Amino acid sequence: MNEPFFKIDSLYRLPWNLADNGITWLEPTSQCNLNCYGCYRKNVKNSHKPLDEVKRELDFFQANRKTDCISIAGGDPLLYPNIVELVADIKSRGLKPIINTNGIALTPELLHRLKEAGVFGFTFHIDSQQGKGRDPKWAGKNEVELNELRLYYAEMLAKEGGISCSFNSTVYENTIQYVPELVEWAQKHIDIVQTMVFIIFRYVTPKLPYRFFAGDQEVFKEEIHYHSDKDEKTNIMAPDVVMKIREKYPDFQPAAFLNGTSRPDYYKWLLTERFGNKDHIFGYAGRRFMEIVMNGYHFKHDRYLSYASPKTASIGKSALFGLAPFDKGARKALSNYWKYLGGNPFRIFKKVYNQTIMIIQPVDFLENGDQSMCDGCPDITYWKDENGNERLVWSCRLEELMQYGEFLHTVPAKSQEISAEEAVNIMEGTK
Repeated sequence: MNEPFFKIDSLYRLPWNLADNGITWLEPTSQCNLNCYGCYRKNVKNSHKPLDEVKRELDFFQANRKTDCISIAGGDPLLYPNIVELVADIKSRGLKPIINTNGIALTPELLHRLKEAGVFGFTFHIDSQQGKGRDPKWAGKNEVELNELRLYYAEMLAKEGGISCSFNSTVYENTIQYVPELVEWAQKHIDIVQTMVFIIFRYVTPKLPYRFFAGDQEVFKEEIHYHSDKDEKTNIMAPDVVMKIREKYPDFQPAAFLNGTSRPDYYKWLLTERFGNKDHIFGYAGRRFMEIVMNGYHFKHDRYLSYASPKTASIGKSALFGLAPFDKGARKALSNYWKYLGGNPFRIFKKVYNQTIMIIQPVDFLENGDQSMCDGCPDITYWKDENGNERLVWSCRLEELMQYGEFLHTVPAKSQEISAEEAVNIMEGTK
C-alpha cells in the first residue's frame, strides 16, 4: 500500500528500545525437528549450547537490557536437553520464560515439568509452509484446516492451567486469504488463546533488485541462507493484513506500533487489543489504553509489559470499566457491552477477555538500498564475535553474523557499474 494507512498520532508508539524492552530473545540451540520454508535459522544438529554458556548470555542480557520476558527459541528449544533447568533459571531471575516452539516435542508430561519449573507461556509456530516432521495427517492442510492442530495445543495448555497460549503464523501471498478466518478462530477460543501473531514473509528472491555485500566482498543471493529460488511476493505490508482482517471484522483497529529504523510510517510491530467473548467482540483498545497499561506496568515493575497471563486476560470486564474514562476505544467497547447486556441481562455472568492480535513486518528493502528494521526490536539476542566482543543484535539476521561476521549491506542492482568498494562507501554514507 502506498498511501498512509494510519496517522502516526492515532496509535501509541510502544516505548520499547534497545536498553528497555518487553522481550529478549534467547537461542540455546539451533537444532530443529522441522525444516520450514521461510525460516531464517539453519537447522544444525547437535548444536546445543552448554547450560553455563546460556546462563552467561542471560547475565549479559540483564546487565544491558531491562526485559519482562525471555523468548526461548532456536531451533526448537524443546529439543534442548536442559530446557527444564533453563526455564527454572529464567524464572529465578524474576523474568517470564516463554517457549517458542513448533510443539512437536511437547507432551503433557513435559508440559507439567515445565510448569513446575516456572514456564509462563508458549508461542506455537504453525503454518501450512512448514516442512516434513509433523504427523503426515497434517501434510497439505491449509491454514484453516490447521486450526485443529492449534486447538490441540491450546487445550493441552488449558488443561495444565495458568500458562499463556500464543500462536505464530507466517503470512505468504497465497495464505493471506486465510488470516480473517484465523482471527475468527481465535475469537471462538478467546478463553484459552491469549495472542495471535502474523509474521509477514520476507526472503531474498531472484528479482529482488539489490546486490549484497559483506564488507567489500559481494555475496550472491543464492549464498544467503534466507533466499528463495522462486520469485515470490515479499512486499506485503502490515496495513495489507489489517485490510484483509477487516473483511470479516470491519471495526478491527490497531492501537500501538513499532516503526521502522528508516521509515517511521512503516508499522513493523502492529498491535491490536480486543475485548470480547466467544459470542461477540465488543471493541478495541485505543492508544491511551495501551499507554496507561505500558507505563503503569513500568512504574510498578521497572520494565515494560510483554505477555499477559490467562488470569489477567480474563478480566477484560474490569479493564473496560477501569479504563473507559481515559480511552476512546475502551469507551466504545463498553458501550457495545452495555447493548449486549440489554439483549439478555444474564450475560453479565459471562467473562469478558482481552486478546492480542499482532502483525509483524520484518526487514524492508528501500529503493536506495537502506534496510528498514524494527526500531526497538523485541527479538534482540546475544552475539559474541571472534574477538570476544559481546553485543545485542537482531535475531532474525543472526545467520549473517555467523557466516560473514557482520550484517550484509545492500546496494540497488541498477548500480552494476560501480565497484564493490564504492558500493560499501555508498552504504556508509561517504559518497
